[in-house]
Amino acid sequence: MQNILDELINLLSQDKRLVQNGRLFKNKVVALALKPDGQLLKMLCSHPEIKSIFFSDIDGTLVFDKVKFQQFVNNKEFLPDSYTAFKNKIGLQSGDEFLREGKDVVLSWPFRDTVLEGGQTTESSSRGEVFWHEVLAASEIDTLLAPKVFCNFKRYTASGQKKAEHLSASDNLIIKGNNLVALHSIKKVFAGRIKLIYIDPPYNTGNDGFGYNDRFNHSSWLTFMKNRLEVARDLLSDDGSIWINIDDGESHYLKVLCDELFGRENFVINFIWQKKYSPANDARWFSDNHDHILVFAKNKELFRPNLLPRSEAMNQRYANPDNDPRGPWKPGGFSVKTYSKDYDYPIETPSGKVVYPPKGSCWQTSRESYLKKLADNRIYFGPRGDSKPQLKQFLSEVQQGMVCKSIWTYDEVGHNQVSRSEILKLFGEFAFSTPKPEKLLKRIIELSSNPGERVLDFFMGSGTTPAVAHKTGRKYIGIEQMNYIESVAVKRLQKVIEGEKGGISPEAGWSGGGNFVYMELKKLNMQYIDRLNTADTSASLEKLFREVAFSPFANYRFGAMPLHKLEKHFLSLDLPERKRLIMDMLDKNQLYLNLSEIEDEDHKISLTCKKLNLGFYNIKR
Repeated sequence: MQNILDELINLLSQDKRLVQNGRLFKNKVVALALKPDGQLLKMLCSHPEIKSIFFSDIDGTLVFDKVKFQQFVNNKEFLPDSYTAFKNKIGLQSGDEFLREGKDVVLSWPFRDTVLEGGQTTESSSRGEVFWHEVLAASEIDTLLAPKVFCNFKRYTASGQKKAEHLSASDNLIIKGNNLVALHSIKKVFAGRIKLIYIDPPYNTGNDGFGYNDRFNHSSWLTFMKNRLEVARDLLSDDGSIWINIDDGESHYLKVLCDELFGRENFVINFIWQKKYSPANDARWFSDNHDHILVFAKNKELFRPNLLPRSEAMNQRYANPDNDPRGPWKPGGFSVKTYSKDYDYPIETPSGKVVYPPKGSCWQTSRESYLKKLADNRIYFGPRGDSKPQLKQFLSEVQQGMVCKSIWTYDEVGHNQVSRSEILKLFGEFAFSTPKPEKLLKRIIELSSNPGERVLDFFMGSGTTPAVAHKTGRKYIGIEQMNYIESVAVKRLQKVIEGEKGGISPEAGWSGGGNFVYMELKKLNMQYIDRLNTADTSASLEKLFREVAFSPFANYRFGAMPLHKLEKHFLSLDLPERKRLIMDMLDKNQLYLNLSEIEDEDHKISLTCKKLNLGFYNIKR
């Protein structure tokens, strides 16, 4: 798709009224547009794509949208292949309305209305991120986010791995590839079917060691999260919820963003997790000992969290000194401070002593109700039968669980050192720098889902979420784009299937079993990017340059340049600049193979791979 803004600038520059000293003045363009000027409108209509953007056909009459045109021109700084109304004028709009005309509180920032592909394959690699505009480059967006072909299917069981021969809706899935692209691919199958989404995204700190490119500027990070949360919302079941682990740096911005995406009315709670067990005495200001876990429901009216199990200490408070056939009980107060004259009456104890409620209080039931409870042996007068009455509260009748509190201490759910220790026991080294404790994920999963329901983590990292989901009987999908997915997460899950005894295994009574399917997004231009990341010689880069230059998936802008001129320019650059040029030559819209092209013989997709893809997407042929 041609760059619309470049085309518009070239077109407007032909009007001498708008140009002075070779420079196009946007204030003159806006002034003529607001008249509106017939010559300008005729010129705009001469370009089919520009005409389709700024003109509407209403009953055979072309109507010029001068407000949209003015916004476009006033924001003429732009990204390649796209235009964003939010690049310069922060807070200008929400959707298609000016903020001052709306009633909602929204978070606006530069590049808000773009799509950030956010690709990376290794911890050390980074590149210029790719932005796509949602409206003016709609055809590119549709292609970028269309369902993709999966490949390299492997099924892991206790006996090892083998090529997968079939897929079913109940399979546990581990997917390698860009998480935005993967989410839009699985949306075709799992929209409205995910009970719980837990994510531990990059915190945007710049120094926390997280494997992803965690050095986004603030605006890019918000765009990165917005794109993924939008599709995550579509994946949730109506009674599902999303739990997001984040620190203070972005938590408050993320809360406002989620208010907008999920609805402020669907905010459930902000849990505080004590992630460190000791203070950081070398902190410059204060010791940061907690993380936030933001919880939003798809529909709060339908979301019903589970109770936490009662602890043994809680149950030990109950005894049965009188051998009551209803089992253990504990005494509870029988008076209340909300006074009622009808509930203020004398009671005679078994010892013959007459007692009254405390001054200013009354009994909690009427005399008639009291006598019924007394006859049912539900009133206790102390070991000697001469105390004020107490109500017997039976363990069998209390709520078999407790409502979860909003502050989680490390002795309840673990801390960072515990999670590092878990990884060390699994791999003999710190294979991942910031894993989360299995006890933390166990609490989240058990509060928000039931056995057999599906859990999704699209920042899978070391694989804690699927590992705990597997041990607690949930179905799961894990997505990870980093190359360590097989050496860390997949290896960890293989150990889980074999019955590893670390983490929550003793508590969950885990002894092994089950299986999962590993699969990858089928690469197109991503294979060039992988090679580019490892190329370190002039010869390897020159070979890669020629392959990309002749590739049908090269960026169209470079196709118009004579190859000998492009090659001459390439050879004049140093190695880092050559890498950047090759990266620019790749069409980022063609990173992975679209499902619609699975029958194209040029891609050499095997019959087994086709069968598995068609089965996964439930396509009948």
